[in-house]
Amino acid sequence: MGKCHCLAMSVGSFGEDLRMERLNRGIALERITEVTKISQRHLVALEENRFRVLPGGILNKGIVRAYVNVVGLDEMDWVSRFQQEYVASGELLDDDRNWIEFAANVGRARIKPRDAATERLKWAGAFLLMVVVGMALFFAVRYYGYRSGWWPTVVPGREALNGVGTWLAQKLKYRS
Repeated sequence: MGKCHCLAMSVGSFGEDLRMERLNRGIALERITEVTKISQRHLVALEENRFRVLPGGILNKGIVRAYVNVVGLDEMDWVSRFQQEYVASGELLDDDRNWIEFAANVGRARIKPRDAATERLKWAGAFLLMVVVGMALFFAVRYYGYRSGWWPTVVPGREALNGVGTWLAQKLKYRS
């Protein structure tokens, strides 16, 4: 039978996993504090899942984002994990509930205009492609028709244009 070499994504809590990632990369808390200007007290609280020590609101998400960026982790994944753990901890304040909902709504609102612009761009490209194909088809038919001899009969008034040109030439000749 074959052996399965499966690794678990996370063995501990959010804070423990975050701390282990930092230690595995050899980054000291002092370095994170130096780069992010976030109090070491807040960083320790984050690693120990003591969310009530954190300033609250949208600042908590900013602390997590800054921390994981310095450590070199996937920001979206870790912020999502933080929010899930924070909600599950029971330490979530009513204000924080509103901030999490607000942040989620802002994220959705930012995606919609980008998707709308992409959609408009796709339709503009399709329209431009149709115009180019139509022009190419027109000139191909015109070229074939002109070479075959039937194009001048398809465009009415060609003889009339020659007549106007002759008439105009005669008028200009008499004025001189």
